[in-house]
Amino acid sequence: MAQSPRMYGIRADHDTDSIVMYQAYSDAIADAALANGRFVTPFSFTRMTWIKPSFLWLMHRSNWARKPGQQRILAVRLSREGWETALSRSVLTTSHPDAVADAAVHVQWDPERSIRGAALNHYSIQVGVGRGLIRTLADEWTLGIDDLTPTVRKIATLVQSGQADRARRLLPPERAYPLPPALTRRITPPDR
Repeated sequence: MAQSPRMYGIRADHDTDSIVMYQAYSDAIADAALANGRFVTPFSFTRMTWIKPSFLWLMHRSNWARKPGQQRILAVRLSREGWETALSRSVLTTSHPDAVADAAVHVQWDPERSIRGAALNHYSIQVGVGRGLIRTLADEWTLGIDDLTPTVRKIATLVQSGQADRARRLLPPERAYPLPPALTRRITPPDR
């Protein structure tokens, strides 16, 4: 049965020049990045870093900034050129192991999440940027970094107190991200 391309469409906060990725870090990494407007030590430039355009998927992954080492939520604004360059060098994590091992960038799809953490029937992209491109991501593709931790805590409190509708109004805007057809084919899992 063919899969719907809509199941794998990228939804993100974006404009004509940029796209926002969300990442969860420790205080030390977040403070240094915010002070410098880009990633600097103690951020690791020697291992793959995963970037995610889905705010709610990261909230699920970080347990609303409650997991150790993930207490700070950063919104990282990347250039669209950088984002699409990363995707053009990517390999699906479901590809042959040799291809994945050699890839500069990994693409993985996971079920998108609701505000309460339930799995939805469409997928959210995660992009693993390898060691060879991390400096480029930090120094050339990153246009700005914002700390969303106070907003995350407010949303989490509203959800926990049964005020999900109020919480939804605080979510970052995410809408379909238009990719060139060649990139769409590259990152979309094959029919099963």
